Amino acid sequence: MKISLGMNLQSGAWGGGNQFGRTLTRYLTDCGEQVCHDLKPRDLDMVLLAEPDARLKISAYDHRDILRYLLRSNRKAIVVHRINNTSEARDDVAKTFNRFRIHANRIADHTVFVSHWVKERYVEAGFDPLRPWSVILNGSDHHLWHPGEPKPRGQRLRLVTHHWSNHWNKGFDIYQRLDQMLADPHWSSRIELTYIGRLPDGFHFEQARHVEPLSGEPLAQELRRHDAYITASRHESGGHHNLEAGLCGLPLLYLKSGAMPEYCNGYGIEYTSETLEAKLEELCATWSDWVMRMADFPHTAERMCQGYHELFQQLMAQRPQVLARRRWLRRLPWIWSTLTRNGGFS
Repeated sequence: MKISLGMNLQSGAWGGGNQFGRTLTRYLTDCGEQVCHDLKPRDLDMVLLAEPDARLKISAYDHRDILRYLLRSNRKAIVVHRINNTSEARDDVAKTFNRFRIHANRIADHTVFVSHWVKERYVEAGFDPLRPWSVILNGSDHHLWHPGEPKPRGQRLRLVTHHWSNHWNKGFDIYQRLDQMLADPHWSSRIELTYIGRLPDGFHFEQARHVEPLSGEPLAQELRRHDAYITASRHESGGHHNLEAGLCGLPLLYLKSGAMPEYCNGYGIEYTSETLEAKLEELCATWSDWVMRMADFPHTAERMCQGYHELFQQLMAQRPQVLARRRWLRRLPWIWSTLTRNGGFS
């Protein structure tokens, strides 16, 4: 297959979407597929729309570019649209972010959501669930993120979390609350907290340890120094931070929000803002039991990439039927308005 992944891949730490693109490119190439990141070949079999907002650096092309390619160069290319984020994570009450992606989705022959939670948010915003779709959960590289040598638990439970983004929805109200709890001897004698990553402007920790952003092996080594992982991220579609921690063997204390229960259930303890202290007590008491379960943490990049590869193969095997279902060919006004639109909204 000739496959185009619509991503301008970046070097260094650049968020989960970039990790996905690099990992899938490597996997498909190792499987013998031809992979590019543009629309120059006139005989592409598969096109992945990864980011329709052309203003973003990660976006290699948008839905308008794909539509032009299909009309002018190659109508036989199958289009898959991967949706990995939502308005909810951006406090976008008007659902503009979701609605723009639903508009771009009209050219897609198949849609992949990174969680069932994301799919439901788009159905609420107007996505037609009768159109072909599937859920492929994200995964991280188990060669990089792995438990390492077994280590005894510290006298205090060493909690850690990390985020590339410093958006408040990453959970800084909870992390601030934990920092304040550490001023109490009841907690300071039992737990410690490390935060890795950028902080919101004006935010600082009094008790917790702060480490500047890390990526790759230095980050993996730092995670493995700890006993357990906490995430307070809200409206997470399918974040990688909890996957990296889980693959490093750290039991997960995760906020009941977004897709976190889909990814973390069975490998840690769910909490809410009201139950944080009680669930933290439970984690301290049951930590050794959870550690034993982490060896089976399933969310690897290999499993994720296999899901995409199998989907591409299935769509290729059904290409005549897939192309026959296309709706946009019957919507000439929409085609014209899409091709002539100068901008977009995201």
